[in-house]
Amino acid sequence: MMIWLVGLPAFGVGIAAAAYLLRRHSRLVWKVFLAFDGVLLLVGLGLLAAALNAGPASAAVTNTAAAAAATGSNWGALLGAAIAVAASSIGAAIAVSYTGSAALAALAERPELFGRAVVIVGLAEGIAIYGLIVAIMLIGKA
Repeated sequence: MMIWLVGLPAFGVGIAAAAYLLRRHSRLVWKVFLAFDGVLLLVGLGLLAAALNAGPASAAVTNTAAAAAATGSNWGALLGAAIAVAASSIGAAIAVSYTGSAALAALAERPELFGRAVVIVGLAEGIAIYGLIVAIMLIGKA
């Protein structure tokens, strides 16, 4: 928890410094950012390789459901849950972008349409909630 208390203000200062540097020296800063992103990519790939090459965790499992969960036999349900959340979130983002821009355009001309516009944007946001419900059901079956 302590790392977040220190890291969050440092992150904010880093963002402010990056914005300042981008205004002054845009080419140099972009090169530094790309180099930093490359280093982060290599570190991430190294961690991924280490996680994939690690052996299975050794733990004493007593019942068969826990044994199946420990061996990873429910990966299909978890993958389905991840796909449901990801796809519904992307779909909701696309729907909100279209309905939100249309609602703002309509509100600019007729402000009394605010209630209807909020309902339409809320219906588009419901797509993500449906995906979350499907993921919870899939995880519950796993």
